[in-house]
Amino acid sequence: MQDGRYVIRGMMPAEIGLAVDWAASEGWNPGLHDAECYAEADPHGFLIGVLDGEPVATISAIRYGASFGFLGFYIVRPEFRGNGYGMQIWDAGIQHLAGRNIGLDGVVAQQDNYRKSGFELAYRNVRFEGTGGGSMPKTRELVPLSSLPFEAVETYERPFFPARRSAFVRAWIQQPDGHALGILGNETLRGYGVIRPCGSGFKIGPLFADTPDLAEVLFRALKSRAGPSDPVFLDTPEMNEAAVRMAQGHGMRVVFETARMYSGESPDLPLSRVFGVTSFEVG
Repeated sequence: MQDGRYVIRGMMPAEIGLAVDWAASEGWNPGLHDAECYAEADPHGFLIGVLDGEPVATISAIRYGASFGFLGFYIVRPEFRGNGYGMQIWDAGIQHLAGRNIGLDGVVAQQDNYRKSGFELAYRNVRFEGTGGGSMPKTRELVPLSSLPFEAVETYERPFFPARRSAFVRAWIQQPDGHALGILGNETLRGYGVIRPCGSGFKIGPLFADTPDLAEVLFRALKSRAGPSDPVFLDTPEMNEAAVRMAQGHGMRVVFETARMYSGESPDLPLSRVFGVTSFEVG
């Protein structure tokens, strides 16, 4: 797409790191290896707006199959805001996902604008901040996720997202410097979680578990991988009361919130088993 001096084009994989850097500047605290993982979600799903050769706007529009998409990284550099560059790249992202139900996690300041674009609130996500440390729970049911066949992880993960995302999940659980743990019951996977390093501290996400007790064990195990003075963040659906109680029980406090919104019908997801969201940027 081109409008005089302003050109919107797809990012090259090596450029996705620019969107991650801008997200860090916005205070969103992305993971250190997010760019490589997000490229696996959809290598053609990142758009950049360039003005006279200078990048000024980004958006991600990830295609998950033919029926679902997810918007993120909707950023215009502060000094270029108010000139319509954001709206143009927003329209390009929506067009890229044409025909799909689209999800996003909207920051508070933009939620009214998203409603004007046809998105409806499904629920709020809240970001909790606490600290790491603690001891690893002593139970044989905790296993490195890498010790399990990927097919077992993929099968367990499938109900938690509206579309298949195998390449992304594989990259996410194998990312450098991260730790991915599963918890078993009767030799069957009953939950898993990932902790990854970020610009500030660590984030736990996803954290999926069949029961609050299993989530607690996973959370303690993942948290123990961070130092006792390291910040640890957990993004959770506010409507999962057990998840909120778990975070509060570990002395965590709310520092940020988003609204999960959809352009179509809200998918039927097992939110009572979602104790930590994978990513605000790609779902």
